[in-house]
Amino acid sequence: MSEKNREGKRTARERLAVERERQKSREKRRRALIVSSAVVGVLGLAAVAGVLAANSNSGGKKDNNTSGPLVVPKGANGKDSLSIPLGKESAKSTLDIWEDFRCPACKQFEDAYRSTIHELADKGQLKVEYHLATLIDKNLGGDGSLRAANAAGCAQDAGKFPPYHDVLYENQPEETDDAYGSNSKLIELAGKVDGLVTDTFKKCVDDGTHDSWVAKSNKAFQDGKFQGTPTVMLNGKNIFNDEKNPLTPQKLKEMVEKADKAA
Repeated sequence: MSEKNREGKRTARERLAVERERQKSREKRRRALIVSSAVVGVLGLAAVAGVLAANSNSGGKKDNNTSGPLVVPKGANGKDSLSIPLGKESAKSTLDIWEDFRCPACKQFEDAYRSTIHELADKGQLKVEYHLATLIDKNLGGDGSLRAANAAGCAQDAGKFPPYHDVLYENQPEETDDAYGSNSKLIELAGKVDGLVTDTFKKCVDDGTHDSWVAKSNKAFQDGKFQGTPTVMLNGKNIFNDEKNPLTPQKLKEMVEKADKAA
């Protein structure tokens, strides 16, 4: 066989190999949502399974109740009562935020925008709708996303969702550490919120009272075909994933104030 023919076959094999890799990549993207760049680096770690297995046996946790009766947290609203509101109903702008309490990108968003969001909500210019998802549980195993979201629903029952929501992000464990899979850990952190830890709250957390509600919220996220968490939408428009025009706290404030004036 001539050198030219061998080279031609080798090139063909290489093209075929490349195409197979592309097909594998497309299939992988179809099966799993990309949560954040941090997820990519940890999915292949052999240690993940051991870490999650160890954490899955942490104390204060009962079996998940996602197939149980759907119990909506007090004051939840929106379609199918799947969002938790913050701010005044009369606000001219609405910010929908899809989050996962185990998601490091969500923590980064919250750390950067928390004060701006609270400021705008306190002024009556912005209404926030929080939607809870459980993507990290699916991608890395464990159930910390679910357990934390249920606990947040319990905090909503007690009228303490905003401060507890913030505490969970301020104390978020490493992504591969399923610390939030422990109900006792979630109750311990609730101690940072004045008046939240009561027998009613602890029972709600331990019983997984809102597990089915969280599962339905996550299903709504999947049905929405969103690319990952956090997904941030202002008045129905995705404003957080535009790489050409990246969002900043100042830009968010300007957009809300502009909409407020226009109204």
